[in-house]
This record gives sequence, C-alpha cells and structure tokens, in this order.
Amino acid sequence: MPEDVRRVELTGSAEEMLRTLIGAHGAVMFHQSGGCCDGSSPMCYPRGEFRVGASDVLLGYVAEQTPFWMSADQFAYWQHTHLTIDVVAGRGSGFSLEAPEGVRFLIRSRLFTDDEVAALRPPPTGAEQVY
Repeated sequence: MPEDVRRVELTGSAEEMLRTLIGAHGAVMFHQSGGCCDGSSPMCYPRGEFRVGASDVLLGYVAEQTPFWMSADQFAYWQHTHLTIDVVAGRGSGFSLEAPEGVRFLIRSRLFTDDEVAALRPPPTGAEQVY
C-alpha cells in the first residue's frame, strides 16, 4: 500500500513553466476555485497576493515548495482524484501569471486506486494557516 499519496503533481513542461514564473515573479502559489474566470483551471498567483480562505484545502506542494490550494466546494468533487498540472498552448484567464506567456495551466486527472484512497490523509485547510 502506498505510504505517502500525493494529491497533486506537475508534468515536466508545467514544472519548467513554473520555474520560469518563479524566476520572473518570485514565490508563487496555485489556487483552483471552480468559479468564474477559468475557475476550473488552476490559477497561478504571486504568493501573498491571493488570500486563502479558512475553508480552502491545501492539496500539497509542487516544485519549489509551491502550494496548491483548492476551494472546499471543488475539493468535495475532486477528493478521490489525483491531479496533474499540465501546461498547453493558448491563453487562459488574464489573472493567472502564465497568461502573458501564451500558455495556460490545466488539470489532468485520474481516480485514486483503492489502496491510494485508504492511504490518503486529510489535507490541511486555510483555517490552519499552513503556508
């Protein structure tokens, strides 16, 4: 049985873009809300410029200790799903840092296996102030 199940990871191309964004903007974070303005896509912001809510869920950290947060409503739907952040050509929302680069982040997903589900730990929330 897997001991430490990761809820979120990056593809190689997404990691490369993330490192480019960190080089240009400093530390960043991801948030996926499920709301308007490409809300079903992960949004990348300079860390500290997006306020995480008490009910937001920290799914984990990707490259460069970049946190990936998700709104509680979205998490209710995605909690049994492994997420992979990828990057593709085309503009997404103007609010996410990668938009001026002519690319956008998106989520690819798969259901966790039964063994992975059994090994999952409850993720921390914004109320626990984990940054």
